Amino acid sequence: MVDMDDALNASTNVLDYDEYSLLEKIVMWVALIAICGVLAGFVLAYDAFWVEGLKPIIWDPVVKDAGTSGDAGYTPQNTAIYTSSLLFCVVLFQALFRKWNIPYGKNMTIALIAWVCLAPVLRVLEDADFFRTSVDVFLISPIIHLVLAFHLITVAVSSHFFASYLDDETSDASENTQRITLFVLIAGLLSLHWMVFYSSSYEEHTNIGSLYVNIGLFASILSVWLVLVQTRNWDAMTRGMLSFAISAIVLGVFHWFQFLSTPWVQESGKVSEGAVLWPALIVLGIPFVVCYVLYNIGKEDAYQLELTGYKPGIIPDGYSLDDWEKNGESYKDHPVELLSGKALLAHPMVLGMVFGQLCDGFATMMGIDFFGYGEKHPVSNSVIGIGGQINDMLGISLGEGAWFFAVIKACLVAAIAFLFSKMRIERRQAHLRLLIVLAVMIVGLAPGLRDIGRLMLGV
Repeated sequence: MVDMDDALNASTNVLDYDEYSLLEKIVMWVALIAICGVLAGFVLAYDAFWVEGLKPIIWDPVVKDAGTSGDAGYTPQNTAIYTSSLLFCVVLFQALFRKWNIPYGKNMTIALIAWVCLAPVLRVLEDADFFRTSVDVFLISPIIHLVLAFHLITVAVSSHFFASYLDDETSDASENTQRITLFVLIAGLLSLHWMVFYSSSYEEHTNIGSLYVNIGLFASILSVWLVLVQTRNWDAMTRGMLSFAISAIVLGVFHWFQFLSTPWVQESGKVSEGAVLWPALIVLGIPFVVCYVLYNIGKEDAYQLELTGYKPGIIPDGYSLDDWEKNGESYKDHPVELLSGKALLAHPMVLGMVFGQLCDGFATMMGIDFFGYGEKHPVSNSVIGIGGQINDMLGISLGEGAWFFAVIKACLVAAIAFLFSKMRIERRQAHLRLLIVLAVMIVGLAPGLRDIGRLMLGV
């Protein structure tokens, strides 16, 4: 290991970890002004601002999607609003999370991936018209992500408040106390989740059956305990987040099983003709194999880097990224440079993005080219249209051209893996990196899992 004091001169203008940059301050002021502007619009010009302005663009498609017609398409206007809002929130919340010292490591990444997976589990049940009408609207994109964000914040804050005082304790007694505290808390929150979303919905389906519903209730509570057992030495916040997300996923998936066992008539009048499982071998199998290969390439370097005390891709404290890049020869033998390239390939951030993008690509291809589904997003639809034009030029019949969308996603995956292996950041940028990854998974992993869920259930 090189002597960093000899290798580099520490930058004199490096911001403290919890200090806001000029851009972050601007974003916070813009957010405050935007909130005040929205409130003023509702109060001073309700008809012009909402009824004639945002409602037709944002709210009406959500209501239509939740209705019997379902699957209201996105427009260039609301797509632009959603995308810009997502990017804006990434910059805003990464600054706040850093200030609040929210964890950003591998464990937090795994927990957030679980929450991303929860969204499509609930969304597929909404597609199958399981939930009662008053609940449906809260499970439509992008509303579902706001609802789950509220859930996540509630779980994270509660877990931290009730159990974080034992985070630094290592004794068995302290671990048992924290585990039992979190189990009671998460089981209670999961029960509330079931009451709000599930219990009253059973009345909508008199022939729903109860076998898998009851098994799911038991399995979800059991999964809370099992996750807590497997996450010893994690901080309380992350343990609570992961255990709730996994248990809620288990609860939802068992309702999928109940639908396959005793399918109910959907609002459109459609009845499921049974499970179609073979697409999952492609949509989930190929991404799994790719991620398995990437993990095995990077796991040894990841382990070695962890032993040094450094994080993959994060340069040592006290040095700016500009310093690091200008003095490349001086740090080429530093563990961050020697090991980060491959170590990042085994990190849940990269694996989650790779799996999500491939899953979305293959699910879209299978749904459109083989099962007759349509595409809601205008940008994705344009890419699929290019694939259709290529089909016409080559004189082949291969669906609507969604195979080209899968190819583009595969190329994107290769670019993601390469860029992350080369990317170096300061520790104060770690939350930004994490939230960017989360945003990518929300628009990749979530729709991909929803698509394959719909294919398998036939909804």
